[in-house]
Amino acid sequence: MVELRKITKENYEECLDLSVAESQECFVSSTVHSLAQAWIYYDTAFPFAIYADGIMVGFIMLGYYEVGEYYTLWKLMIDEKYQNKGYGKKALRLGIDYLVDRFKVKEVYTAYYATNHIARDLYASIGFRETGEISGDQIGMKLIVNNMDNFL
Repeated sequence: MVELRKITKENYEECLDLSVAESQECFVSSTVHSLAQAWIYYDTAFPFAIYADGIMVGFIMLGYYEVGEYYTLWKLMIDEKYQNKGYGKKALRLGIDYLVDRFKVKEVYTAYYATNHIARDLYASIGFRETGEISGDQIGMKLIVNNMDNFL
């Protein structure tokens, strides 16, 4: 069973130890960096540890981007040891559920690095579609919550 749990004083050190393969480090921030951002943006950042059957396997952070006035999938990473088991997709669905339940969102934005085909395919698998927006080497995507083909 996959679940999201708040980052607490009991689990933050374990969260700091999460890491991806060296070849993936260019695509995702460290959890140290992400938790620092969550601290600074404490009103609009929603960080969670991802657990599978009681074991911490990853990290997800959702947020509200005030400048653009939209909710976003800000960070998602699965530890190198636990990749390719479906945890990312399940955690992403739980994160979207969180935003829908708590904030009644109708759409969620994210972006992926143009060379990160794994992230692109993961996001597309639950209904994210490219927006046509490009910022540097990142491509924007949007999920219309009511149109999620594979969400449930």
